[in-house]
Amino acid sequence: MDNYIKRIKDAGIVGAGGAGFPTHVKLNAKAELVIINGAECEPLLRVDQQLMEFSSQDVVDGLKIAIAQTGAKEGVICLKAKYANAIVNLEDIVKDIPDIRLQIIKDYYPAGDEVQLVYEVTKKVVPLMGIPLDVGVVVINVLTTINIARNVPVTERVITVTGEVDNPTTFIAPVGTPYSELINACGGPKDIENYSIIVGGPMMGDVEDDWDAPVTKLTGGIIILPKLHSLVIKKTRPTETDLNLTKAICCQCSMCTDMCPKNILGLNTEPHKVMRGLANEDPGALGTISSVVSCNNCNLCSLYACPMDLDPGKITTMVKTSLLSKGAKTEKVVPYETDDLRESKKVPTKRLIARLELPDYDLPAPLDNNIFKTNQVKILLKQHIGVVATSLVSIGDRVSKGTLIASCNDKLGANIHASINGSVIKITNEYIEVKA
Repeated sequence: MDNYIKRIKDAGIVGAGGAGFPTHVKLNAKAELVIINGAECEPLLRVDQQLMEFSSQDVVDGLKIAIAQTGAKEGVICLKAKYANAIVNLEDIVKDIPDIRLQIIKDYYPAGDEVQLVYEVTKKVVPLMGIPLDVGVVVINVLTTINIARNVPVTERVITVTGEVDNPTTFIAPVGTPYSELINACGGPKDIENYSIIVGGPMMGDVEDDWDAPVTKLTGGIIILPKLHSLVIKKTRPTETDLNLTKAICCQCSMCTDMCPKNILGLNTEPHKVMRGLANEDPGALGTISSVVSCNNCNLCSLYACPMDLDPGKITTMVKTSLLSKGAKTEKVVPYETDDLRESKKVPTKRLIARLELPDYDLPAPLDNNIFKTNQVKILLKQHIGVVATSLVSIGDRVSKGTLIASCNDKLGANIHASINGSVIKITNEYIEVKA
Protein backbone atom coordinates (compact mmCIF):
# COMPACT_ATOMS: atom_id res chain seq x y z
CA MET A 1 0.00 0.00 0.00
CA ASP A 2 3.01 2.31 0.37
CA ASN A 3 3.11 2.22 -3.42
CA TYR A 4 -0.27 3.98 -3.52
CA ILE A 5 1.06 6.87 -1.46
CA LYS A 6 4.20 7.15 -3.59
CA ARG A 7 2.17 7.02 -6.82
CA ILE A 8 -0.20 9.72 -5.60
CA LYS A 9 2.65 11.92 -4.40
CA ASP A 10 4.60 11.49 -7.64
CA ALA A 11 1.50 12.45 -9.66
CA GLY A 12 1.03 15.71 -7.74
CA ILE A 13 -2.57 14.93 -6.82
CA VAL A 14 -4.30 17.42 -4.53
CA GLY A 15 -7.83 18.01 -3.32
CA ALA A 16 -9.62 19.28 -6.43
CA GLY A 17 -12.59 20.63 -4.51
CA GLY A 18 -10.75 23.89 -3.92
CA ALA A 19 -8.76 23.35 -0.73
CA GLY A 20 -5.78 21.77 -2.46
CA PHE A 21 -4.67 19.56 0.42
CA PRO A 22 -2.05 17.05 -0.82
CA THR A 23 -3.85 13.74 -1.34
CA HIS A 24 -0.85 11.57 -0.46
CA VAL A 25 -0.92 13.12 3.02
CA LYS A 26 -4.69 12.80 3.44
CA LEU A 27 -4.75 9.12 2.48
CA ASN A 28 -1.75 8.20 4.61
CA ALA A 29 -4.09 7.54 7.54
CA LYS A 30 -6.45 4.93 8.90
CA ALA A 31 -10.18 5.51 8.57
CA GLU A 32 -13.43 3.62 8.90
CA LEU A 33 -15.14 5.29 5.97
CA VAL A 34 -14.18 7.05 2.73
CA ILE A 35 -16.70 9.48 1.24
CA ILE A 36 -16.54 10.73 -2.34
CA ASN A 37 -17.88 14.28 -2.37
CA GLY A 38 -20.06 14.44 -5.46
CA ALA A 39 -22.47 17.06 -4.13
CA GLU A 40 -21.05 19.97 -6.21
CA CYS A 41 -23.21 22.45 -4.34
CA GLU A 42 -21.89 25.70 -5.87
CA PRO A 43 -24.58 27.01 -8.27
CA LEU A 44 -23.85 26.98 -12.02
CA LEU A 45 -20.86 24.59 -11.89
CA ARG A 46 -21.17 21.38 -13.92
CA VAL A 47 -17.89 19.52 -13.32
CA ASP A 48 -18.38 16.70 -10.82
CA GLN A 49 -21.84 15.70 -12.01
CA GLN A 50 -20.55 15.09 -15.54
CA LEU A 51 -17.37 13.37 -14.39
CA MET A 52 -19.47 10.95 -12.35
CA GLU A 53 -21.59 10.29 -15.43
CA PHE A 54 -18.86 9.88 -18.05
CA SER A 55 -15.97 8.60 -15.90
CA SER A 56 -17.98 6.41 -13.53
CA GLN A 57 -15.54 3.51 -13.61
CA ASP A 58 -12.60 5.76 -12.72
CA VAL A 59 -14.55 7.16 -9.76
CA VAL A 60 -15.17 3.66 -8.42
CA ASP A 61 -11.60 2.49 -9.13
CA GLY A 62 -10.15 5.51 -7.34
CA LEU A 63 -12.44 4.89 -4.38
CA LYS A 64 -11.25 1.27 -4.21
CA ILE A 65 -7.66 2.49 -3.91
CA ALA A 66 -8.62 4.98 -1.18
CA ILE A 67 -10.42 2.23 0.74
CA ALA A 68 -7.45 -0.11 0.44
CA GLN A 69 -4.96 2.55 1.51
CA THR A 70 -6.93 3.77 4.55
CA GLY A 71 -8.17 0.34 5.59
CA ALA A 72 -11.74 1.64 5.53
CA LYS A 73 -14.64 -0.76 5.92
CA GLU A 74 -16.82 1.10 3.44
CA GLY A 75 -16.81 3.67 0.67
CA VAL A 76 -19.76 5.97 -0.05
CA ILE A 77 -20.28 8.03 -3.21
CA CYS A 78 -22.44 10.95 -2.11
CA LEU A 79 -24.32 12.83 -4.83
CA LYS A 80 -27.56 14.67 -5.49
CA ALA A 81 -30.73 13.04 -6.75
CA LYS A 82 -30.81 15.36 -9.76
CA TYR A 83 -27.62 13.78 -11.14
CA ALA A 84 -29.77 11.02 -12.60
CA ASN A 85 -27.43 9.81 -15.35
CA ALA A 86 -24.49 9.58 -12.97
CA ILE A 87 -26.61 7.61 -10.50
CA VAL A 88 -27.64 5.08 -13.16
CA ASN A 89 -24.05 4.52 -14.30
CA LEU A 90 -22.56 4.32 -10.82
CA GLU A 91 -25.28 2.01 -9.48
CA ASP A 92 -24.64 -0.41 -12.31
CA ILE A 93 -20.92 -0.54 -11.42
CA VAL A 94 -21.22 -0.85 -7.62
CA LYS A 95 -24.18 -3.23 -7.46
CA ASP A 96 -21.89 -6.22 -6.90
CA ILE A 97 -19.29 -4.43 -4.74
CA PRO A 98 -20.30 -5.03 -1.11
CA ASP A 99 -18.18 -2.29 0.48
CA ILE A 100 -19.19 0.56 -1.86
CA ARG A 101 -22.59 2.22 -2.02
CA LEU A 102 -24.27 5.42 -3.18
CA GLN A 103 -25.97 7.91 -0.90
CA ILE A 104 -28.41 10.32 -2.51
CA ILE A 105 -28.81 13.74 -0.87
CA LYS A 106 -31.06 16.73 -1.36
CA ASP A 107 -30.22 19.67 -3.60
CA TYR A 108 -29.24 22.27 -1.00
CA TYR A 109 -26.37 24.61 -0.21
CA PRO A 110 -23.74 23.92 1.15
CA ALA A 111 -24.21 20.16 0.73
CA GLY A 112 -20.64 19.90 -0.56
CA ASP A 113 -19.08 21.21 2.66
CA GLU A 114 -17.33 18.16 4.10
CA VAL A 115 -18.72 18.72 7.60
CA GLN A 116 -22.26 18.70 6.20
CA LEU A 117 -21.47 15.66 4.06
CA VAL A 118 -20.05 13.66 6.95
CA TYR A 119 -23.23 14.38 8.93
CA GLU A 120 -25.45 13.36 6.00
CA VAL A 121 -23.73 9.97 5.77
CA THR A 122 -22.85 9.18 9.40
CA LYS A 123 -24.91 11.52 11.62
CA LYS A 124 -21.61 12.39 13.30
CA VAL A 125 -20.48 16.00 13.69
CA VAL A 126 -16.87 16.91 12.96
CA PRO A 127 -15.71 18.83 16.05
CA LEU A 128 -14.55 22.44 16.23
CA MET A 129 -11.12 22.93 14.63
CA GLY A 130 -11.32 19.28 13.62
CA ILE A 131 -11.22 17.32 10.37
CA PRO A 132 -13.37 14.40 9.19
CA LEU A 133 -10.65 11.98 10.29
CA ASP A 134 -11.55 12.93 13.90
CA VAL A 135 -14.74 10.93 13.41
CA GLY A 136 -13.08 8.19 11.34
CA VAL A 137 -13.84 9.59 7.89
CA VAL A 138 -11.79 10.67 4.87
CA VAL A 139 -13.51 12.86 2.27
CA ILE A 140 -12.15 13.24 -1.26
CA ASN A 141 -13.39 15.08 -4.33
CA VAL A 142 -14.62 13.41 -7.54
CA LEU A 143 -11.79 14.70 -9.76
CA THR A 144 -9.24 13.80 -7.07
CA THR A 145 -10.60 10.25 -7.07
CA ILE A 146 -10.36 10.03 -10.85
CA ASN A 147 -6.76 11.29 -10.74
CA ILE A 148 -5.96 8.58 -8.19
CA ALA A 149 -7.40 5.91 -10.51
CA ARG A 150 -5.63 7.11 -13.64
CA ASN A 151 -2.20 7.17 -11.98
CA VAL A 152 -0.70 9.82 -14.27
CA PRO A 153 0.69 13.29 -13.44
CA VAL A 154 -1.97 15.94 -12.96
CA THR A 155 -1.65 18.11 -16.06
CA GLU A 156 -5.26 19.10 -16.69
CA ARG A 157 -8.13 20.61 -14.78
CA VAL A 158 -11.82 20.12 -15.60
CA ILE A 159 -13.49 23.52 -15.40
CA THR A 160 -16.91 25.04 -16.15
CA VAL A 161 -16.97 28.37 -18.00
CA THR A 162 -20.40 29.99 -17.85
CA GLY A 163 -22.31 33.25 -17.34
CA GLU A 164 -22.23 35.89 -20.07
CA VAL A 165 -21.00 33.55 -22.80
CA ASP A 166 -22.73 32.21 -25.90
CA ASN A 167 -21.99 28.56 -25.19
CA PRO A 168 -21.37 27.57 -21.56
CA THR A 169 -18.90 24.69 -21.64
CA THR A 170 -17.03 22.42 -19.27
CA PHE A 171 -13.46 22.09 -20.52
CA ILE A 172 -10.54 19.76 -19.88
CA ALA A 173 -7.87 22.48 -19.80
CA PRO A 174 -4.10 22.14 -19.41
CA VAL A 175 -2.96 23.58 -16.09
CA GLY A 176 -1.70 27.10 -16.80
CA THR A 177 -4.16 27.88 -19.61
CA PRO A 178 -5.14 31.59 -19.60
CA TYR A 179 -8.75 32.19 -18.57
CA SER A 180 -9.19 34.44 -21.61
CA GLU A 181 -8.65 31.58 -24.07
CA LEU A 182 -11.38 29.47 -22.45
CA ILE A 183 -13.74 32.46 -22.29
CA ASN A 184 -13.17 33.26 -25.96
CA ALA A 185 -13.78 29.62 -26.88
CA CYS A 186 -17.23 29.92 -25.26
CA GLY A 187 -18.07 33.11 -27.13
CA GLY A 188 -17.43 35.41 -24.21
CA PRO A 189 -17.75 39.20 -24.26
CA LYS A 190 -15.28 41.30 -26.26
CA ASP A 191 -15.86 44.51 -24.27
CA ILE A 192 -14.31 43.05 -21.14
CA GLU A 193 -14.21 46.43 -19.39
CA ASN A 194 -17.95 46.00 -18.73
CA TYR A 195 -17.64 42.51 -17.25
CA SER A 196 -16.03 40.75 -14.32
CA ILE A 197 -14.82 37.21 -13.69
CA ILE A 198 -15.69 35.18 -10.61
CA VAL A 199 -13.22 32.32 -10.22
CA GLY A 200 -14.79 29.34 -8.47
CA GLY A 201 -18.49 29.30 -7.63
CA PRO A 202 -20.76 32.31 -7.08
CA MET A 203 -20.83 31.74 -3.31
CA MET A 204 -17.20 31.14 -2.36
CA GLY A 205 -15.45 32.35 -5.51
CA ASP A 206 -13.50 35.59 -5.79
CA VAL A 207 -13.57 38.33 -8.39
CA GLU A 208 -10.46 38.20 -10.59
CA ASP A 209 -9.34 41.29 -12.53
CA ASP A 210 -6.73 39.51 -14.66
CA TRP A 211 -8.48 37.82 -17.58
CA ASP A 212 -5.22 36.11 -18.50
CA ALA A 213 -4.70 34.54 -15.08
CA PRO A 214 -3.86 30.82 -15.35
CA VAL A 215 -5.97 27.77 -14.62
CA THR A 216 -4.64 25.80 -11.64
CA LYS A 217 -5.38 22.36 -10.23
CA LEU A 218 -7.99 24.07 -8.03
CA THR A 219 -9.90 26.11 -10.63
CA GLY A 220 -13.38 24.58 -10.86
CA GLY A 221 -15.28 27.44 -12.48
CA ILE A 222 -15.05 30.74 -14.32
CA ILE A 223 -18.24 32.80 -14.25
CA ILE A 224 -18.50 35.96 -16.36
CA LEU A 225 -21.00 38.54 -15.11
CA PRO A 226 -21.71 42.22 -15.86
CA LYS A 227 -19.74 44.50 -13.56
CA LEU A 228 -23.02 45.99 -12.34
CA HIS A 229 -24.43 42.61 -11.31
CA SER A 230 -25.35 42.64 -7.63
CA LEU A 231 -23.07 39.68 -6.88
CA VAL A 232 -20.01 41.42 -8.35
CA ILE A 233 -20.84 44.63 -6.50
CA LYS A 234 -21.16 42.76 -3.20
CA LYS A 235 -17.94 40.81 -3.67
CA THR A 236 -15.92 43.90 -4.61
CA ARG A 237 -17.31 46.22 -1.95
CA PRO A 238 -14.43 47.71 0.09
CA THR A 239 -13.92 46.24 3.55
CA GLU A 240 -14.04 49.72 5.05
CA THR A 241 -17.50 50.17 3.56
CA ASP A 242 -18.63 46.85 5.03
CA LEU A 243 -17.32 47.84 8.45
CA ASN A 244 -19.12 51.18 8.32
CA LEU A 245 -22.35 49.50 7.18
CA THR A 246 -22.03 47.01 10.03
CA LYS A 247 -21.78 49.83 12.55
CA ALA A 248 -24.64 51.78 11.00
CA ILE A 249 -27.16 49.13 9.98
CA CYS A 250 -26.75 45.76 11.73
CA CYS A 251 -29.88 45.33 13.85
CA GLN A 252 -28.82 42.05 15.48
CA CYS A 253 -31.71 40.16 13.91
CA SER A 254 -29.53 37.02 14.14
CA MET A 255 -30.68 35.65 10.77
CA CYS A 256 -27.03 35.05 9.85
CA THR A 257 -26.62 32.80 12.87
CA ASP A 258 -30.03 31.14 12.54
CA MET A 259 -29.22 30.11 8.94
CA CYS A 260 -25.57 29.20 9.52
CA PRO A 261 -25.07 25.52 8.51
CA LYS A 262 -22.38 24.98 11.13
CA ASN A 263 -24.38 26.60 13.91
CA ILE A 264 -27.27 24.32 12.98
CA LEU A 265 -24.97 21.33 13.52
CA GLY A 266 -24.25 22.55 17.05
CA LEU A 267 -20.84 24.08 16.37
CA ASN A 268 -21.63 27.44 17.98
CA THR A 269 -20.91 29.55 14.88
CA GLU A 270 -22.49 32.94 15.61
CA PRO A 271 -21.74 35.61 12.99
CA HIS A 272 -24.24 38.03 14.53
CA LYS A 273 -22.03 38.25 17.61
CA VAL A 274 -19.00 39.00 15.45
CA MET A 275 -21.00 41.79 13.82
CA ARG A 276 -22.01 43.05 17.27
CA GLY A 277 -18.41 43.09 18.47
CA LEU A 278 -17.21 45.00 15.42
CA ALA A 279 -20.14 47.42 15.48
CA ASN A 280 -19.54 48.27 19.14
CA GLU A 281 -15.75 48.04 18.87
CA ASP A 282 -15.92 45.66 21.83
CA PRO A 283 -13.87 42.43 21.55
CA GLY A 284 -15.82 41.04 24.50
CA ALA A 285 -18.99 41.11 22.42
CA LEU A 286 -17.59 38.87 19.65
CA GLY A 287 -18.72 35.71 21.41
CA THR A 288 -16.47 32.75 22.11
CA ILE A 289 -13.38 32.05 20.01
CA SER A 290 -15.04 28.88 18.74
CA SER A 291 -17.95 30.92 17.38
CA VAL A 292 -15.51 32.72 15.11
CA VAL A 293 -12.94 30.11 14.08
CA SER A 294 -15.59 27.48 13.27
CA CYS A 295 -16.78 29.51 10.24
CA ASN A 296 -16.21 27.62 6.95
CA ASN A 297 -16.59 30.69 4.67
CA CYS A 298 -19.64 29.34 2.82
CA ASN A 299 -21.01 32.93 2.64
CA LEU A 300 -24.60 31.84 3.14
CA CYS A 301 -24.91 34.50 5.84
CA SER A 302 -23.76 37.26 3.48
CA LEU A 303 -25.39 36.27 0.20
CA TYR A 304 -28.63 34.72 1.44
CA ALA A 305 -29.50 35.23 5.10
CA CYS A 306 -28.81 38.89 5.86
CA PRO A 307 -31.89 41.04 5.09
CA MET A 308 -29.81 44.25 5.27
CA ASP A 309 -27.30 43.32 2.52
CA LEU A 310 -24.44 43.29 5.02
CA ASP A 311 -21.45 40.96 4.81
CA PRO A 312 -21.16 38.89 8.01
CA GLY A 313 -19.07 36.32 6.15
CA LYS A 314 -16.36 38.81 5.21
CA ILE A 315 -16.32 40.30 8.71
CA THR A 316 -16.14 36.88 10.37
CA THR A 317 -13.35 35.74 8.03
CA MET A 318 -11.38 38.89 8.81
CA VAL A 319 -11.66 38.34 12.56
CA LYS A 320 -11.04 34.59 12.20
CA THR A 321 -7.83 35.20 10.24
CA SER A 322 -6.63 37.64 12.88
CA LEU A 323 -7.37 35.24 15.75
CA LEU A 324 -5.70 32.27 14.06
CA SER A 325 -2.61 34.33 13.19
CA LYS A 326 -2.26 35.08 16.89
CA GLY A 327 -2.44 31.39 17.76
CA ALA A 328 -6.06 31.24 18.92
CA LYS A 329 -7.21 27.69 19.60
CA THR A 330 -10.31 25.92 20.77
CA GLU A 331 -11.00 22.41 22.01
CA LYS A 332 -12.08 19.72 19.60
CA VAL A 333 -15.64 19.55 20.87
CA VAL A 334 -19.20 19.81 19.61
CA PRO A 335 -20.72 22.33 22.04
CA TYR A 336 -24.40 21.76 21.32
CA GLU A 337 -26.85 19.26 19.88
CA THR A 338 -27.78 19.43 16.21
CA ASP A 339 -30.79 21.66 15.58
CA ASP A 340 -34.00 19.61 15.30
CA LEU A 341 -35.07 21.96 12.51
CA ARG A 342 -31.99 21.30 10.36
CA GLU A 343 -33.97 19.78 7.49
CA SER A 344 -36.30 22.77 7.27
CA LYS A 345 -33.36 25.19 7.39
CA LYS A 346 -31.59 23.72 4.38
CA VAL A 347 -31.41 26.28 1.59
CA PRO A 348 -32.62 24.81 -1.75
CA THR A 349 -30.22 25.56 -4.59
CA LYS A 350 -32.98 26.93 -6.83
CA ARG A 351 -34.00 29.42 -4.17
CA LEU A 352 -30.37 30.41 -3.67
CA ILE A 353 -29.89 30.94 -7.41
CA ALA A 354 -32.93 33.20 -7.43
CA ARG A 355 -31.63 35.21 -4.47
CA LEU A 356 -28.29 35.63 -6.25
CA GLU A 357 -30.07 36.89 -9.38
CA LEU A 358 -28.54 34.10 -11.47
CA PRO A 359 -31.51 32.15 -12.97
CA ASP A 360 -30.66 33.31 -16.50
CA TYR A 361 -27.24 31.68 -16.17
CA ASP A 362 -28.42 28.37 -14.70
CA LEU A 363 -27.80 26.50 -17.95
CA PRO A 364 -26.17 23.24 -19.03
CA ALA A 365 -22.43 23.43 -19.70
CA PRO A 366 -21.71 20.23 -21.65
CA LEU A 367 -18.37 18.53 -21.16
CA ASP A 368 -15.97 18.80 -24.10
CA ASN A 369 -14.02 15.55 -23.93
CA ASN A 370 -11.15 16.91 -26.02
CA ILE A 371 -8.19 18.42 -24.19
CA PHE A 372 -8.24 22.18 -24.81
CA LYS A 373 -5.41 23.31 -27.07
CA THR A 374 -3.21 26.18 -25.93
CA ASN A 375 0.25 27.26 -27.08
CA GLN A 376 1.51 28.78 -23.85
CA VAL A 377 0.92 28.05 -20.17
CA LYS A 378 1.86 29.79 -16.94
CA ILE A 379 2.12 27.06 -14.30
CA LEU A 380 1.98 28.34 -10.74
CA LEU A 381 4.43 26.86 -8.23
CA LYS A 382 1.83 26.91 -5.46
CA GLN A 383 -1.41 25.13 -6.33
CA HIS A 384 -1.82 23.40 -3.00
CA ILE A 385 -1.74 23.78 0.77
CA GLY A 386 1.88 23.84 1.95
CA VAL A 387 5.14 25.27 0.71
CA VAL A 388 5.85 26.72 -2.72
CA ALA A 389 7.29 24.09 -5.06
CA THR A 390 10.93 24.51 -6.11
CA SER A 391 11.70 24.68 -9.83
CA LEU A 392 13.65 21.75 -11.27
CA VAL A 393 14.11 23.19 -14.77
CA SER A 394 16.02 26.01 -16.45
CA ILE A 395 15.08 28.49 -19.16
CA GLY A 396 15.46 26.83 -22.56
CA ASP A 397 14.82 23.30 -21.31
CA ARG A 398 12.60 21.15 -23.50
CA VAL A 399 9.80 19.48 -21.56
CA SER A 400 7.06 17.04 -22.41
CA LYS A 401 3.58 16.89 -21.00
CA GLY A 402 3.93 15.18 -17.63
CA THR A 403 7.57 16.17 -17.05
CA LEU A 404 8.25 16.95 -13.40
CA ILE A 405 9.18 20.66 -13.37
CA ALA A 406 8.88 21.55 -9.67
CA SER A 407 8.81 19.69 -6.37
CA CYS A 408 8.15 20.30 -2.69
CA ASN A 409 10.47 17.39 -1.90
CA ASP A 410 9.50 15.97 1.49
CA LYS A 411 7.76 19.11 2.74
CA LEU A 412 3.99 19.55 2.77
CA GLY A 413 3.02 20.30 -0.81
CA ALA A 414 2.65 18.72 -4.24
CA ASN A 415 4.67 18.04 -7.36
CA ILE A 416 4.12 20.26 -10.40
CA HIS A 417 4.30 18.91 -13.96
CA ALA A 418 4.45 20.42 -17.44
CA SER A 419 0.98 20.45 -18.98
CA ILE A 420 2.04 20.77 -22.64
CA ASN A 421 5.04 19.84 -24.79
CA GLY A 422 7.37 22.77 -25.30
CA SER A 423 10.23 24.89 -24.00
CA VAL A 424 10.61 26.68 -20.68
CA ILE A 425 10.66 30.40 -21.52
CA LYS A 426 10.38 32.03 -18.08
CA ILE A 427 10.89 31.12 -14.43
CA THR A 428 10.00 33.29 -11.44
CA ASN A 429 9.43 32.66 -7.75
CA GLU A 430 5.73 32.23 -8.55
CA TYR A 431 5.47 30.38 -11.86
CA ILE A 432 7.09 28.60 -14.79
CA GLU A 433 6.06 29.47 -18.35
CA VAL A 434 6.17 26.87 -21.12
CA LYS A 435 5.65 27.65 -24.79
CA ALA A 436 4.71 24.98 -27.32
